[in-house]
Amino acid sequence: MRKKWNVFFSFIRFAYACHKPYFFVVAFQAIVNMANALFNVYSLSLILDFLETKSWERSFTLGCIVVGANLIFNFLRLFINRLMKISGEKIAESINQGMTRKLMRVPFQYLEDPYYLDMKAKAKFAIENMDNVKQFLDSVATMIQIVVTLIGLLSVLFLLDLLLVAVLITAVILHVLMTVISLKMQVRFYADLMPVNRRFGYYLNVLLNRKNAKDFRMYPIGALMTNRFAKYADTTSSFFQKHEKKATVVRVFSEVVKYVEMGLVYGFVAVKTIVERLSIGAFSLTISSALAFSANMTKLIDVMLNLTRCVSYMEPFVELLGLKEEQDDGKQIVMTGDIESIEFQNVVFSYPKSQDIVLNDISFSISRGQKISIVGLNGAGKTTLIKLLCRLYHPQSGTIKINGISIDDYEYRSYIRHISAVFQDYQLFAYSLKENILNENGDPQLAYEIAAKVGLKAKIDSLPDGIETPYSKIYNENGIELSGGEGQKVAIARALYKNSSIIILDEPTSALDPMAEAEIYQHFNELIQDKTAIYISHRMSSSVFCDKVLILDQGKVLDFDTHKKLMKKEDSLYFKLFTSQAINYQIHG
Repeated sequence: MRKKWNVFFSFIRFAYACHKPYFFVVAFQAIVNMANALFNVYSLSLILDFLETKSWERSFTLGCIVVGANLIFNFLRLFINRLMKISGEKIAESINQGMTRKLMRVPFQYLEDPYYLDMKAKAKFAIENMDNVKQFLDSVATMIQIVVTLIGLLSVLFLLDLLLVAVLITAVILHVLMTVISLKMQVRFYADLMPVNRRFGYYLNVLLNRKNAKDFRMYPIGALMTNRFAKYADTTSSFFQKHEKKATVVRVFSEVVKYVEMGLVYGFVAVKTIVERLSIGAFSLTISSALAFSANMTKLIDVMLNLTRCVSYMEPFVELLGLKEEQDDGKQIVMTGDIESIEFQNVVFSYPKSQDIVLNDISFSISRGQKISIVGLNGAGKTTLIKLLCRLYHPQSGTIKINGISIDDYEYRSYIRHISAVFQDYQLFAYSLKENILNENGDPQLAYEIAAKVGLKAKIDSLPDGIETPYSKIYNENGIELSGGEGQKVAIARALYKNSSIIILDEPTSALDPMAEAEIYQHFNELIQDKTAIYISHRMSSSVFCDKVLILDQGKVLDFDTHKKLMKKEDSLYFKLFTSQAINYQIHG
């Protein structure tokens, strides 16, 4: 329960920071509603007393005042509700933006952690699919309103009869017990549902992704995916049906308690009226106050139940917001100037929750301006090594230093500005080609010149809108689809435009034909200039253009030397890899 309260107040603080006026409007609404409730209870009692004593003029005057006052109260409510709707929308928008920013800034290693992926799925499900933010804010506002009204009604009831208060509180306790049972059912239901729902969402996304359409038509995997989707849909439906059966039993019992309570209140007040000879007005005041108290307590319990459900759903979101971000690491040394040296010192790494060592005692150094090729068989640890340098992961032991300082001691944003990388699974976005290269405001002419240098000039010049042409037809029917090689050239142009001290190309030419690859390598020195470059490629020809070659095998450094010296070692892995590819080119040539 303590954790639930922590989540509740954490979200309240976050919402308050997003839009403070909302909570002042809520407080004003609570005061208006309490005043309206007490005014109606007392005014009805007075009108009945006036009628009982045949004070017709006073009854009529007070009736007119009641009508006028309620009109004012209703206009105030309309005004308040409008303000609350506007403020609530601003908070919901800020929360969506906050979650988006957080997802972009959490450490990369979380993206491969099932616990984090479940947390992210739950947070997105609660905010995007269930209008949970609005429900939470509405429940908080209603709760405050009811509590303030109950305080006013309770003060009236204490003055009227303490025994009646005891009857009402007993009924409240029964309602609370049923609420607790219902709450536990909902929390358990939600916890069981989310892992299934994440898989359900995965298969839905796969089925709707147009990139998978060709494979679905070529292979029987489409039927497999459809069956899996149907299976998880049935499981989800079954969860809801079982939960609804149990919830119905609880609701029926709650209704029975409510009507028994109502009968006791009427019976108690009737006896009190006969014994103490209460006036009609006093009878009305007692009944109205008791029933209003009971109705508000029932409503409060329902609101608390809904609020607790909302808190359960919001818990992953609050936990997500509490995760550290990449820039939280390090001693916040701002990285200035160029990168003069890179040094790996006895670096050991294994992936989170895995005992397998991917990199074992890696040590080597690179000087400014050097071009390095990293070579090895599949699974040797080449891409992992690059991810460590990019601070996507952190070593279990050992140190990676830039200019003699551990990379973890640098402020993250200033550090990452010095590194450009084109990964195997690079992504282009449904923006213009220019925006895919610039990413933000920049020099379109420079973007065009760089694109031309990597071999995209003819392609761009052939397009009606040139470099402004949208990529992909997802949002624009005039968008274009690029071949794999063209896409890689755009990604390389993006890395070059960033103008970083280090450029990393992980399989940069895998989708290019040999002629296009030769063109890229031909302009390599011109493109990179005096920058440090690190290549990963299965095509060994890239090693010839590099100053040194780092050989990795099963997570260990076998050698680190020039191409010429490595080729003299005829029993080495490098010699075997290079000559085997050379033979293939000769055969196919």
